[in-house]
Amino acid sequence: MSRPEVGTASVLWRFAPMIYGPTLLFGLAEGALLPVLPVIATRLGATVPQAALIAAAIVVARMIGNIPAGWLVDRIGERSTMAVAAGAAMVGAAGILLAPNLVVLGVSVFGVGFCAAAFGLARHAFMTTRAPLAYRARALSLLGGSFRLGMFAGPFVAAGLLTLFDDPLATAWFFIGCLVALVLLVLLGRDPESELDALGMLPHAQPHTASTPVSATTTPAAEREGVFATMWRFRGMLARLGLAAATLSGIRQARIYLLPIWGVSIALDAEAISLVVGVTGALEFALFYSSGQIMDRWGRLWASMPSMLLMGASFLALAFTHDLPDAVTWFLVAAIGVGIGNGLSSGVLMTLGADVAPRADPAAFLGSWRLLTDAGAAAAPLLIAGVSAVASLSIATGLIGVIGLLGAVGFQRSVPRYVPHRPRHRPAGTTPADPGRPDENVA
Repeated sequence: MSRPEVGTASVLWRFAPMIYGPTLLFGLAEGALLPVLPVIATRLGATVPQAALIAAAIVVARMIGNIPAGWLVDRIGERSTMAVAAGAAMVGAAGILLAPNLVVLGVSVFGVGFCAAAFGLARHAFMTTRAPLAYRARALSLLGGSFRLGMFAGPFVAAGLLTLFDDPLATAWFFIGCLVALVLLVLLGRDPESELDALGMLPHAQPHTASTPVSATTTPAAEREGVFATMWRFRGMLARLGLAAATLSGIRQARIYLLPIWGVSIALDAEAISLVVGVTGALEFALFYSSGQIMDRWGRLWASMPSMLLMGASFLALAFTHDLPDAVTWFLVAAIGVGIGNGLSSGVLMTLGADVAPRADPAAFLGSWRLLTDAGAAAAPLLIAGVSAVASLSIATGLIGVIGLLGAVGFQRSVPRYVPHRPRHRPAGTTPADPGRPDENVA
């Protein structure tokens, strides 16, 4: 690694609490609140389908919020967007606390999801423009891992709060507390952006003065294309690489629903299902940094395609085992395969989005990119429910497996075209090409 890269790495590690702390706090807050939302809804008289709909509102809002989030980050910068999103999410949490009926509760949950989209995109845009290409994948894998850690620990925090207070609304208070800490960290903590800029370690850095605050982008407002113009400019790449990314997001979301449902269908008890899902989650978390190392050392394709092949093959094989005598063993093997595959894909979506985003003005593009990936995640549960109702759970599981294999083919065809692997060590005096600029991204 070259000397400038080592200097930048040391600065990034010095500011790790500022860079990754907000994501960990938001993930912890969201992870504690999400499992309890159906309980809060049923307390207000919701039926089971209504409670599921309210819980799903946060996913739908996250998808819809990506486009306006891209616009907001483009205008006020990442740091301000994170503070605004956290403040607005606190208002949503207050609405959950005070909701007199299901309508107010649903609107409040939708608002929290909308803010989650803005927060996630701001973090993604920040790392896109600040993390050097030589270890961008590891930096983004750590970002994804910090969110996964928060989402993994959140339900345990919720369980502790329910034990102490015997009130599901305690998780909403915890949500607000985490966001207060997040806002204080973002607004009062040391600003890594300003210090990296002062050290000349930001790509396309411009002189920073008190009258010109560092923002999310150095592109003048008059030169910004806007969200929809950017989406149209990169329509070809979004239709190819973006679609493959959407299949990865979809198969990730499918595992959350399919594995517990499959366990129920083969007559496992709740404890056994929880154990299998827990083992899967532990594998996913254990491998998140390995994914970044693989992508930085050998290229993005070496993480994206194997992860899709492993998850797709695991689901496809599982589809044929439902009525076998050793169905439980096959379920465990498939769950382990899915866990390893998902762990290997940690950070892939954020890294690919960062690789192909316009370097000087990434926020508008990333809004479109995240809209596609979130749409894939939102479509997966609907597909599973629809196919299971019309045909069977085995067919739905097999279809998810086929989608995973098709996604692997999509990555194999698209990643070399849009994100060609570049060696980490470049001759002195050379500048790596901007992967967001090639004309082939536009076609």
